[in-house]
Amino acid sequence: MDMRATAELPYYAAAGNEIELFEHAWKNQLPVLIKGPTGVGKTRFVAYMAAKMGLPLFTVACHDDLTAADLVGRHLLGDGATYWSDGPLTRAVRAGGICYLDEVVEARKDTTVVIHPLADHRRSLPIDRTGETLAAPPSFMLVVSYNPGYQNFLKGMKPSTRQRFVSLRFDFPEASREEAILVGETGCTPLLATQLVSIGRALRALKDVDLEEVASTRLLVYAALLIRDGLDPVEACRAALVESLTDDVEVAAALLEVVLATFGR
Repeated sequence: MDMRATAELPYYAAAGNEIELFEHAWKNQLPVLIKGPTGVGKTRFVAYMAAKMGLPLFTVACHDDLTAADLVGRHLLGDGATYWSDGPLTRAVRAGGICYLDEVVEARKDTTVVIHPLADHRRSLPIDRTGETLAAPPSFMLVVSYNPGYQNFLKGMKPSTRQRFVSLRFDFPEASREEAILVGETGCTPLLATQLVSIGRALRALKDVDLEEVASTRLLVYAALLIRDGLDPVEACRAALVESLTDDVEVAAALLEVVLATFGR
């Protein structure tokens, strides 16, 4: 399959051999599971690989109310007649593209079971409501992601599902790579990238504050975009980092102290 021109690719800075591993998985018709914290580039990586490989991408943001019909499709009523409408999973199989289920553990377990035949040697999608069984073409790929930090007894991925996948672990980038991401993603100066990455790493290292999530690379990108556009650095970090991480006034004050240590007046 023809690769798209490099100029059309979304920005992505590789951390290791994830690009090579993904391509090998695709060539061998293996599904891929990507696990890691929020905002470290899982979704961007999938978009990059789809563009690089010239494959259509069908993304599903999974949630508690997601049903099997939302993935596979359903009969609809229109103009006095009933007709079948494919869901994103079915469209991806028909198109021979990539189906990406983002935060797959958020979906109900009885919903995710529908992907099992696509994630093993069968590579097929039974559509019970039409009696059709689709055979996935060689170019089709199933990719799922989740954040292990949010796993609990009720929202873990079943071993019977997880063991169908080749797995990649994503984590927060090393400082130099994260700086390169900010510069490449936002066009900010190297100095600003260094300052923001320093703040991000300091926030992640805080031990005395209670945060559900730490500062992601995505939030640092938001801060860089606001500052590059002329917003005061402290106010940009307050909006993109501090207030995005906590609703607690005292915790917010503690986080802001970290920002002021770099951008203080």
